[in-house]
Amino acid sequence: MHIPDGIIDAPVILVGGYAVTGGLTWFCLDRINRRERDPQSKIPKAALLAATFFVVNAINIPVPPSSLHLVLNGMLGVVLGYYAFPAILVALFFEAIIFQHGGITTLGLNGMIMGFPALIAFYLFRWRSRFKLKEPLRTKVFAFLAGAGGVMIAAGIFTLTVILTITSDLDAQAERQATYVALALYGIPAVIEGIFTMMLASFLDRVKPGLLEGTLKVGEP
Repeated sequence: MHIPDGIIDAPVILVGGYAVTGGLTWFCLDRINRRERDPQSKIPKAALLAATFFVVNAINIPVPPSSLHLVLNGMLGVVLGYYAFPAILVALFFEAIIFQHGGITTLGLNGMIMGFPALIAFYLFRWRSRFKLKEPLRTKVFAFLAGAGGVMIAAGIFTLTVILTITSDLDAQAERQATYVALALYGIPAVIEGIFTMMLASFLDRVKPGLLEGTLKVGEP
């Protein structure tokens, strides 16, 4: 789901990706500074999960024009909250320079593809208290939706980006078909990650709920 250098031949798209990612990074850091008494206290947890994201994303199965692998961005959103986006961005940067998985010119796009769904997953899990479901069913349902949704939203953004930027020297129809196949295949890891996120959130909610960032507090927007 990473877009490598050279695939996107549209400077406006590349610059736009950096602009969106820069804006989302600023938004997350601003929220962290406003919400946390000690913003640095959760950096170790964010670093640990960023390393997990880095390792998992380095293991991939080639599926032209990209590759298939576990993502875990929804899980990071549930556990890290606003820390998830900068953590994912840092992991993507190191993947690009160490493994050439992704690219520097496309880092903004990849940050948007992977990080934005993590924020959606965070908000989805965070809003679970607004729905009339009994616990622990409510936590399990919304954790599954957050984990699976993070993958599928990222896959959808990736698919749209690739289709809209297919260059004239490629077989557009073949590229679209391959991209649609890759999108459909991501339904498998989406279900797996949904189940994993559900199990993790359910466990943490029982033993140490403070580790879950996706909790809507009274009076918060």
